[in-house]
Amino acid sequence: MRIGVVAPARPVSRESSLRMAAFMALTYPGHDIVFHEQCYYEAGHFAGTDEQRAAAFLEFANDPAFDAIWFARGGYGSNRILDRVMPQLNAAAGRKAYLGFSDMGFMLGALYARRIGRPIHASMASSIGKNDTGEAAGWALGWLIDKDRRALEPSLADGRPAAAFNLAILAAMIGTPWLPDLTDHVLMIEEVDEPLYRIDRMLFQMAHATQLKGIAGVRLGAVTSITDNGNDFGETLEQIIVRWCREMKVPYLGRAEIGHVDLNRVVPFGVA
Repeated sequence: MRIGVVAPARPVSRESSLRMAAFMALTYPGHDIVFHEQCYYEAGHFAGTDEQRAAAFLEFANDPAFDAIWFARGGYGSNRILDRVMPQLNAAAGRKAYLGFSDMGFMLGALYARRIGRPIHASMASSIGKNDTGEAAGWALGWLIDKDRRALEPSLADGRPAAAFNLAILAAMIGTPWLPDLTDHVLMIEEVDEPLYRIDRMLFQMAHATQLKGIAGVRLGAVTSITDNGNDFGETLEQIIVRWCREMKVPYLGRAEIGHVDLNRVVPFGVA
């Protein structure tokens, strides 16, 4: 398998890409990973201009020599290139797997909405830090290359279709043509670096979004690095999600092993 890496949002360092290449060489020596030079570009906040990020994604996605696209990093920015890239994807792009999460939910959701390729919520190609065991990257590669079902979020064993999003990204996609039809899907959400009042506000939007009517239920992944609310919010995270699921009239199905944590399990969009 040949895996191409592009950065539709923020850049990565050459050091982090070398760590991932070394990890691949040790764990999957028969497979190749190629980081596009665009991954190292810097244009303010972004890994190059919108035009450069779009061109790099299209170059690798439309190249039949690559079997999968592994997104380099999240942050912010992939939504800015959706209208440039989605209409230009060819047949080769439709045969690929696409892996990432967080801001890459924009890409995964837009691809799934158009039934292009196989979008997969999983850790990203910059996920190996210094003195890192590589657990998150190992799960992503284990599913991508070996279809190792141990990598999957455990609740997927029930066979129901699912999709996973960062809550802020999901909220931003509501009301746009990029949000896929998730009827009969279990919706898994995770979040990082937000106070409880913002989490509550985004769950209000999720609960009342007409585009999400018909989902089968909600699972809550890791909600990490919760920032100071300014005062005692008065409810726990569990109470918040249960209340909004009740208002949404869908079952709260419990926790999911996804998010900005080492144990970020894999969630293929649709049926695993």
